[in-house]
Amino acid sequence: MTETTGSDDPIYNRLLAALPAGEYRRLLPDLEQTPLTYGESLYDPGDAIAYVYFPNSGIVSLLAAAQDEAMLEVGIVGREGMIGIAAFLGVKTSSSRAVVQGHGFALRMKTAAFLAECRKSEMLSRLLKRFTQSLFAQISQSAVCYRFHPAEDRLARWLMMTFDRMDTNEIYLTQEFLSNMLGVRREAVNKSAVILQQQELISYSRGNITITNREGLETKACRCYAVIKTEEKSFPVK
Repeated sequence: MTETTGSDDPIYNRLLAALPAGEYRRLLPDLEQTPLTYGESLYDPGDAIAYVYFPNSGIVSLLAAAQDEAMLEVGIVGREGMIGIAAFLGVKTSSSRAVVQGHGFALRMKTAAFLAECRKSEMLSRLLKRFTQSLFAQISQSAVCYRFHPAEDRLARWLMMTFDRMDTNEIYLTQEFLSNMLGVRREAVNKSAVILQQQELISYSRGNITITNREGLETKACRCYAVIKTEEKSFPVK
């Protein structure tokens, strides 16, 4: 079920929060609050992009399909951005799967109304271009990470990125999700999690992950985490 957001509702999405008040109020009639439910697919490859989503909380993973139908995570988006950026770039269908990885809420908007607003608002278009660059940097750095860094370091990076967006030290993740994230088999997921647990950085049991040493986990994460975080912190500027 969705409900229309009110002008007094808190805005946690950084793109919407960076808009001038008048432009945000103009969006309100077209924005609906909708839950992000763990495991829910917002788009699958080939789906028409009927809505765009601005997360206020929660996380959405962007997954690319391989030839054997296996999936690999290529990016994650939380309240710093939006889901459906391809529509802004003129693409009508999704090339990836967008699946909710951490539950929360988003403000969604019909794509036609969103594109009409992009044509009116220079500020919205500028913010979306900046977010596109940030997401591209994340995807590019993740490709480097998959190629050169050990699985446990990649797991540390990914957990830091996830917990940054969730504002919590606890999260539930299935082995399938972690396998898609790391690009390795489930056995390697367990091995990587055990290594981090032995180093007293996390607690891992039956899919429940708790950070027990955030500073240590950040140190364990590969340099890619710092690169991605620096890029994300540089936008938006009001």
